[in-house]
This record gives sequence, C-alpha cells and structure tokens, in this order.
Amino acid sequence: MDKLRLRIKSYDQRLIDNSCRQIVEVLERSSADIVGPIPLPTEFKKYTVNRSSFVHKDSREQFELRVHKRIIDILNPSQRLMESLSDLNLPAGVDIEVKMV
Repeated sequence: MDKLRLRIKSYDQRLIDNSCRQIVEVLERSSADIVGPIPLPTEFKKYTVNRSSFVHKDSREQFELRVHKRIIDILNPSQRLMESLSDLNLPAGVDIEVKMV
C-alpha cells in the first residue's frame, strides 16, 4: 500500500493551519483518502545573547524560535492528485516536504 507523507513546517501557527486547510480542501475535492493533519510537538530553539560587547556579562537577552509542524498522510495517491498538489499556491514561510512511505 503506497502512502504519501506531507511534512509541513512553519514559524507561524496561523499560517500553517491555513495552509493545512487549503491542502485538505484540494485533497477532498480530488476524493483522496487522507489522514490528518496531525500536529507534531512544537520545536523550541532558544538563543541567549550578551547585550553588551564584553563588560556587562550578567546582562543578557533571550530569544526563542518556535517551529510548528504538521503531518498529512495520503493513502493510494494518484498522478492527478500529485499534479493538483504541485499547482497549489502556498504562502512564503511554509515549508512542505513530500516523501513516499
């Protein structure tokens, strides 16, 4: 049984939810069997930076980068479905990784 897995990543939660909604609508129009979108744990990247160049070591700033992730599985994908996915116009800042499982 063939399965196509879409891994969607974004820094903005609203952007990733809207993109997932768009993808699911396209897949439902082409009557594909889908599982998802399944939310994966949010990845936190934390950075600590000195505010001053070298004198005030105790004065620091902390920044956080959040990466939101979703998975959508497509069961028994067709060639027409692949073409409709490639024609999809998604906003910048949304990364999609397509893999055959």
